[in-house]
Amino acid sequence: MRAVLHALAITLFCLLAGWAQAQETRGPNYNIWGNIAERAEAAISDEETPDRRLEELRSELAAFREQFLNAQQTNADRISTLQSQLDALGAPPENGEEAAEITNRRQELNDQLATLRAPVLAAEEAYTRANGLIGEIDNTIRTRQADELFDLGPSPVNPVHWPGAISDITASAGALWIEFADNWTDPDRRAEFRDNLPVVIGLTLLSVLLLARGRGWVERAVNALRKRTRPGTGVWSFLVSILEILVPLLGVYLLVSALSATGLAGERGELILSRLPVWVGILLYIRWLAEQVFRRGDEMKRPVLLDIPRRTEARFYANLLSIMLVLRGVRKTISELDDHVRETVAVLDFPILVICAIALFRLGQILRSAQLAENEASANAGLDGPKFRLALARYLGLLAMAAGVLGPVLAGIGYNRAGEFLVYPAVSTMAIFALLVVLQRFANDLYELFTGRDAATGDSLVPVLSGFVLSLAALPLLALTWGARVADLTELWARFREGFVIGETRISPTDFLTFAVVFAIGYALTRLLQGGLRTSVLPKTKIDVGGQNAIVAGLGYIGVFLAALIAITSAGLDLSSLALVAGALSLGVGFGLQTIVQNFVSGIILLVERPISEGDWIEVGPHMGTVKDISVRSTRIETFDKTDVIVPNADLISGTVTNYTRGNTLGRVIVSVGVAYGTDTRKVEQILTSVARVHPKVMMNPEPFIYFKGFGADALEFEIRAILSDVLEILVVQNEMHHEIARRFAEEGIEIPFAQRDVWLRNPEALRAGDDPAASRPVVAETTDDTPPAEGDARTAGMSDSPADAPDADR
Repeated sequence: MRAVLHALAITLFCLLAGWAQAQETRGPNYNIWGNIAERAEAAISDEETPDRRLEELRSELAAFREQFLNAQQTNADRISTLQSQLDALGAPPENGEEAAEITNRRQELNDQLATLRAPVLAAEEAYTRANGLIGEIDNTIRTRQADELFDLGPSPVNPVHWPGAISDITASAGALWIEFADNWTDPDRRAEFRDNLPVVIGLTLLSVLLLARGRGWVERAVNALRKRTRPGTGVWSFLVSILEILVPLLGVYLLVSALSATGLAGERGELILSRLPVWVGILLYIRWLAEQVFRRGDEMKRPVLLDIPRRTEARFYANLLSIMLVLRGVRKTISELDDHVRETVAVLDFPILVICAIALFRLGQILRSAQLAENEASANAGLDGPKFRLALARYLGLLAMAAGVLGPVLAGIGYNRAGEFLVYPAVSTMAIFALLVVLQRFANDLYELFTGRDAATGDSLVPVLSGFVLSLAALPLLALTWGARVADLTELWARFREGFVIGETRISPTDFLTFAVVFAIGYALTRLLQGGLRTSVLPKTKIDVGGQNAIVAGLGYIGVFLAALIAITSAGLDLSSLALVAGALSLGVGFGLQTIVQNFVSGIILLVERPISEGDWIEVGPHMGTVKDISVRSTRIETFDKTDVIVPNADLISGTVTNYTRGNTLGRVIVSVGVAYGTDTRKVEQILTSVARVHPKVMMNPEPFIYFKGFGADALEFEIRAILSDVLEILVVQNEMHHEIARRFAEEGIEIPFAQRDVWLRNPEALRAGDDPAASRPVVAETTDDTPPAEGDARTAGMSDSPADAPDADR
């Protein structure tokens, strides 16, 4: 038995596979297409063709257009092969002198190519025709919609139309009552009612219980959950709050079932009962939405802040809007049954429109008064997200206020469709944005549930991405709300699926997805290989850190390039068709991107030649520090002030760079010191030699050298010149040597002199106060170091200050 089932399953699979293959290989039926195209052209020419019929024809045309688009790829591989063969043969010679075999072969290939291209050309022609017909239908429907929108109808404020409207609505209500009375007097109906009376009573009692108490039960459960402070409590309270819609709606369904079971509802009653759950659902949904957006509490989770009276008022006007929308639905149902005239429809719709406009205007004013919540203002200071949400709420309020004013004015004039177009889509827009706020809060609660962190203070992109996805999902709803047709959205989707053409290559979303997937796989493999080399293979070799980084970086560039090349090939993109784009790109590189390209090439040279490596102490221009990172465009240097300097790689290649630690950390230190004249120079040499040798950082091969530099103006000058094992410690070594030299010189009584300057005044009598005309002669000051004072000027000699006491003496 099992073997028989396996055989049947295999046979069914083969049949399905064969059918699918036959569907793929079978091209479009051009006979059926011709008939549909002719009917579409006739319908477009006939101005009396209803919109519904045009939409049906458009759907059929769109289906054939997709078939024609797919048929354009028929024999694509074979055509590409034949074209390559023709290219290999080359162009025919201009003088006509060519071997007969080559000529015959070229003609044979051209004949095969023409045969294979015939269905492609037919598909292209049919695709063009279908696309044109679809465009004509769309233009026709849009023109009709515009004409209807600006059609001047009867004014609802004209008292002439009021008696007729009152008479029509009274007749409709009377017809409903007469229908019920006739059913009640019918013996068969009454017998059916008596038979179903237990069921009717049971369903009615249950529905009354759910309608009266169900919402209260759910509200108490939601409030109990909201009082909990555990992370993610908002998720469960949100899910439970949905029962505020479902439980009363279940009661309405039970009530409708009970009323239908009585058998007393006629045609009118059954139609109203069938739509009653929808109307009650609108009431419950808008009330729930208003409670979620404008409820009390949760101030810390609100992007904008409203005080409690404002929230209460907002909930009131939201509920008022829901009631008006339901009344509008009831009016449409009654007008559908009794085929009311335009005057009656305008008069009955106008009060509903006015009340909706007033509620909409007040909601707009409430949104315009919204403020940024204190937690958002403090926790997100300097960020644009909360400010953007506040600005969006205020702009939405401005839109609501404008629609609330213009809608009734246009409807009162007689532009009923234009007035409705402004008010009711504005109401739907506010409902959509309110739903986005609720769903965004739910997404944040989910994030808090799974991560334990508050979405408002966390640094994750998940809440931001969820808001972006929700906004994208709301765009089609907003488009449909403001008059777009479903066909418009499907047309955009079809255009998106078709892709765009570059040269002779069509790039579709499938090609792009293939490219993205293959490139992501190649990129991931490259990163894995880099990680394996960096952590497992290269550390076991004798290659230094700079060489390891160069190998890993070079492998990354090669891997990314190969991944991109393989992804382009896998997507079926023809690179030859991008020659024009590549030429324009090269021109842009030559003019605008030459600096970036120069830095990139310099970065490659740095990674290959490795004149500097990470961790080197270098000096480039006015900057000195440690190399922290070498990228393809620039190199990051950390100065000794702990600041980062970004140096373009071109400066490191073309400029002069001093590398203090290239290959090793050996380096020379020079410590200068001066002693007073008359000091034993050999003794000074011995002391400095011992100071240098005892330091642990000083190397003994080569030994430190004491250099008697010369006879200075104020002292005998010496230098300690020694090689350090770690030149990065040069400042520490200099500091320690200075301390040791000062200590040893103090013990040995060796004086470290300081600079002295003698100031001599020529003609000191010029400083005397008096009426002597000679006092007006200029005073000449002269500074000298070794000229002895004149005999008569001895009283002014001896002004001697250290550099600290006379800071201007050296100048």
